[in-house]
Amino acid sequence: MFMNGLWLVIGFLLLIKGADFLVNGSTSLARRMHVSDLVIGLTIVAFGTSTPEMLVNLFASFQGNTDIAIGNIIGSNIFNILLILGVSSLIFPLAVTKGTVWKEIPFSLLAAVLVGALANDVLFDKMEHSALSRIDGFVLIAFFIIFMYYITSIAKEGGNQVLEGEKQKSLLLSVIMIIGGLACLVLGGKLVVSGAVDIASSLGVSQSLIGLTIVAAGTSMPELATSAVAAYRKNSDIAVGNIVGSNIFNIFFILGISGLIRPLPMGAGSNMDILVLIGTSLLLFFFMFTGRKRLLDRWEGVVFILLYIGYTVYLIRRG
Repeated sequence: MFMNGLWLVIGFLLLIKGADFLVNGSTSLARRMHVSDLVIGLTIVAFGTSTPEMLVNLFASFQGNTDIAIGNIIGSNIFNILLILGVSSLIFPLAVTKGTVWKEIPFSLLAAVLVGALANDVLFDKMEHSALSRIDGFVLIAFFIIFMYYITSIAKEGGNQVLEGEKQKSLLLSVIMIIGGLACLVLGGKLVVSGAVDIASSLGVSQSLIGLTIVAAGTSMPELATSAVAAYRKNSDIAVGNIVGSNIFNIFFILGISGLIRPLPMGAGSNMDILVLIGTSLLLFFFMFTGRKRLLDRWEGVVFILLYIGYTVYLIRRG
């Protein structure tokens, strides 16, 4: 049990450091090409900080640990909104652009609703079992392509804003950081999946619970660090774009790829978790119109954090 926990911690550390290297190296390259902060937040930073989820899901899907694959993504997205945006808004109230309110946030909500619809074969198609099939995976990937097309359409809008105190990295150092980050992510992903499966077996709890809590929180550490630092530096575009982009990437791309590798059976509790994700996405959209418009204020961050604590208690009691 001790060794399983140790390998899990080492795996998380490799994932966090690997994502940090990848994001910093990729962002440095993007800034050299004068890409705007909003686009960097929605793409490079969001996708880079989601690489731990992607690597964990790839290993889990190939090894047949589908409960971890699903729990990791749903749990990470809930963690991203409730805890990360909650903490970030406590550090500094997050101003959100009009485009993010009316386009990116609704797109992340659509992702949550779509995965709920696709994964409910029992409810909609009267089948004996619900699963995210390979066809469903293709549908999710198709929506991801649409999202990427949208991102390219706004890529030239707005100027580039360099974070205060940020130094430009050399081209060679940026490339080395990207390659080193990917290597850490691959090794860390393998260790996390192996450790999580062994811990679930040792404790006699479901892989779904481990995926929704420990694995989801661990793989979301890069998002937490990135958004918290961005909020401290008063860069709301990076802080919010990172989370919204990560949630879209997690469902449309990572779950899509996972479903293509191996159909993902949906457990009995999955619908409740998806409903929680839909509810948190709706609440984020609603908060854009309460108090000061297009601003996630500190009191709203407190609400998010309290809701996450309540959801975690519910998961533990559910087992």
